[in-house]
Amino acid sequence: MAAALGVVAGTCAGYVVQADRRPTALPPLSQPAVGQAKGEAEPLSAAQDRRVRTDGDLRELLLERPKGARESEFLAGSDGWLELADYADQFEEPSTAFGNLVDDEFRRAAATGWEVGSTHTVEIRLVQYRQEEYLAAAEWAESGYYWAEDQPDTRSWPIPGTGDGMAYVHDTPEQESGYQPLYSAEAHAWRGDIAMEIWIYDTKPISKKEITDLAKRQMGRL
Repeated sequence: MAAALGVVAGTCAGYVVQADRRPTALPPLSQPAVGQAKGEAEPLSAAQDRRVRTDGDLRELLLERPKGARESEFLAGSDGWLELADYADQFEEPSTAFGNLVDDEFRRAAATGWEVGSTHTVEIRLVQYRQEEYLAAAEWAESGYYWAEDQPDTRSWPIPGTGDGMAYVHDTPEQESGYQPLYSAEAHAWRGDIAMEIWIYDTKPISKKEITDLAKRQMGRL
């Protein structure tokens, strides 16, 4: 059973579901045995070996803040890191989120964010799982897809080069008395043991190009 949890990005609220279900086991592939080649395989270089990148400093995989942008005042965590409790606190039900993250073998998370002008904010999170039991990163990304698509007046597009990664623009702004209308866009994708989340907010509509290009560039660093 999936537990619905609200996740907060910056000063605004988005929605994510954390699924506790385990994926259905697939039958083994039937294929002929392949003889092992003689000699030793050439080891991958650091540039080719993805594990070298993802097992290092996760913060170094985050996009750099654009020139002219200011660091976000609303980032959770410390020095670019989100501890388990920090990440769970981003949800509307932190205690439930904390338990789900433990069950899902949360390993670590890194975040960056910036502000442009007085109204435009961006936050990016990379959340890494141990994945000794199952593909938690894929399930978290799928949860992001589900809740993004559940919002009314939403357009979506695949993120090029990511398999099933998706970007979303919500065309109806959130409105609250005393505040300007707030438009939002988001993107979710995963690669290996890392789930990516991107949130953009502004008082004017956000373009498909901005959210899609940002997600594509971020996934290109994984």
